[in-house]
Amino acid sequence: MTEQRPVVQMYAVTGMTCGHCVRAVTEELSALPGVEQVEVDLAAGTATVISAVPLPVEMVRAAVDEAGYDLAGGVA
Repeated sequence: MTEQRPVVQMYAVTGMTCGHCVRAVTEELSALPGVEQVEVDLAAGTATVISAVPLPVEMVRAAVDEAGYDLAGGVA
């Protein structure tokens, strides 16, 4: 039996300016199905999502939009 490796995807997120922004984006992305871990870097303007399977960029964009921010392009 082969162990499936987690999928790591990084996204550029615009509009974040503070710790509240980081928490909001983290919460929305963490709620997506299959997501195991989320790391948001305010200074770099990125969100790294570790999941069991690749996530459709549209799903990630909708979650970031729900948090009140914008996904800049696709996977960084």
